[in-house]
Amino acid sequence: MTAVHFDADQKLITYIEKKTAKLEQFFDRIIDAQVFLKLENSGQVRDKIVELKLQVPGDTLIATEVSKTFEASTDAAIDNMKRQLNKHKERLQSKGHISDTLPS
Repeated sequence: MTAVHFDADQKLITYIEKKTAKLEQFFDRIIDAQVFLKLENSGQVRDKIVELKLQVPGDTLIATEVSKTFEASTDAAIDNMKRQLNKHKERLQSKGHISDTLPS
């Protein structure tokens, strides 16, 4: 996990690690996961950006979300990534690369 130009507190790091660990329930062949936390100055408000990159066999999946809090951005990025993982798994199953016995 990389916080760009600031130090993330342990509570936030633990929250994100817990959320990203659950992605293995959707696809058990995740090779690597990277999370980037960024602050964006847009006028008076500092938006919180979470970029989630997952390495899976044959592809890199990326989800980027912006919100008022890192927790909300993380939740949105995780939901986005769940959809991408399900699509990726469906593509692999339709091509016959993985068996249909994997949990959904």
